[in-house]
Amino acid sequence: MTASPRLRAVSDLHIAYAENRAFVQQLRPEHPGDWLIVAGDVAETFADVEWALRQLADRFATVVWTPGNHELWTPREDPVQARGEARYSLLVELCRSLGVLTPEDPYPIWDGDGGPALVAPLFTLYDYTFRAPGATSQEHSLRLAHDAGVVCTDEFLLHPDPYPSREAWCAARIAFTERRLAEAPADLPKVLVNHYPLVREPTEVLWYPEFAQWCGTVRTRDWHRRFGAVTMVYGHLHIPRTTFYDGVRYEEVSLGYPREWRRRGAAPDPVKTISPADDLRRLRESAQGATP
Repeated sequence: MTASPRLRAVSDLHIAYAENRAFVQQLRPEHPGDWLIVAGDVAETFADVEWALRQLADRFATVVWTPGNHELWTPREDPVQARGEARYSLLVELCRSLGVLTPEDPYPIWDGDGGPALVAPLFTLYDYTFRAPGATSQEHSLRLAHDAGVVCTDEFLLHPDPYPSREAWCAARIAFTERRLAEAPADLPKVLVNHYPLVREPTEVLWYPEFAQWCGTVRTRDWHRRFGAVTMVYGHLHIPRTTFYDGVRYEEVSLGYPREWRRRGAAPDPVKTISPADDLRRLRESAQGATP
């Protein structure tokens, strides 16, 4: 048991896999006051999402969730056949019934170890602007992906209703989120949480670069600077690592599929501790060091 509450983060639990479901069953806080950030891709079916978030909400003092693309799928076998924005709204209602915080709720303030900091769960989607190498347009980028056999399942299961396209839904989410972030207290350091990275650079290590177009939008490129972030937490790529952009820590916290996490060890260990105070201190020291 740790001496003080900590802010913890994980994503891409994918509990349809028995090994990952067992991981969630065993996941426990290290202090009764620990919070857990869950940065999307819990599961594909409504019942599985509910099961996992209920387990976690019963154990952690606060759970903060943002949707991944998998929660937004409408699989044929899921009794809940809501699509697009209607499905997202149902997921938000589910979270609220469990006491889980979402991108639609007031941003909470973490005041435990490493605080205070505002934790902002975001939901931005993507708009195909992380184009495939050599692509000259969105249509060309998608064609290159199809030719390479690298096509995200979103193209078949993530419906944008009532928007005419996923990129239109993304534009609406960007506008909504920018307004909310602009209204947040400027004097608090911020932990931005999104399923997708806010910058393109993390996608440069993908084995299949054509997949990047389903991984974010260029419209969020300056958000970590513009909105006072000290840490950015994301998932989706299944490449857990720490990187820095403009001095801001980007932390990917994906569990991923069993075949992926087994390459890193016999047991999964994706949960990261987020310390906004440490990241703020390092960011300030870095800025001072860069001053001529």
